[in-house]
Amino acid sequence: MTQPSSAKPPASPDGPPAVGSALQALRQSQQLSLDDLSRRAGVSKSMLSQIERNLANPTVAVLWRLANALGVSLTDFLANGAATPPAPAIAVVQPHAIPALKSPDTRCELRILGPIDLAGRFEWYELTIQAGGVLASEPHETGTQEHLSVLSGSMTVRAGSEEKKLRHGETARYGADVAHAIGNPGKTAATALLVVVHPA
Repeated sequence: MTQPSSAKPPASPDGPPAVGSALQALRQSQQLSLDDLSRRAGVSKSMLSQIERNLANPTVAVLWRLANALGVSLTDFLANGAATPPAPAIAVVQPHAIPALKSPDTRCELRILGPIDLAGRFEWYELTIQAGGVLASEPHETGTQEHLSVLSGSMTVRAGSEEKKLRHGETARYGADVAHAIGNPGKTAATALLVVVHPA
């Protein structure tokens, strides 16, 4: 259960600097949300999001407002990370920035809570299954374990030929190196925390 990687477009050597990473680092080091910075700088939240993802090159006027709002000089800001402060001790990921995967029938959604650099070793997800939905998986590599903790509603877990029903608050631990499936037999949506531990 891994997500495809997506690379940011590189900054053109002849064009304006891509300040997205510097902006994001400065904003997070000051524990500002996109909404906070938007209000402080007078720049729309959608524009801020595009700048941080290097999808938009801001005008000098926008850069000046952002630099003032963050308390840094325009020169440092344009250095594209050269004067970026160290990563914050606590990095907060906003809800809109958490990637999600949906099953083909859209009844199952996995919000990828773990960082991409841990994929293939240790992964965790917020799993939501609509009534009647089933998330079926082929066997993972030998030794892979899954841990499913139901947060709301009820779910069924099938691993190989065995199946168990879980109620709110219960956790199932099972081998995921066989065909396995998680379903929602109830009449309302169910949510769970799904942890996948791959062999070392």
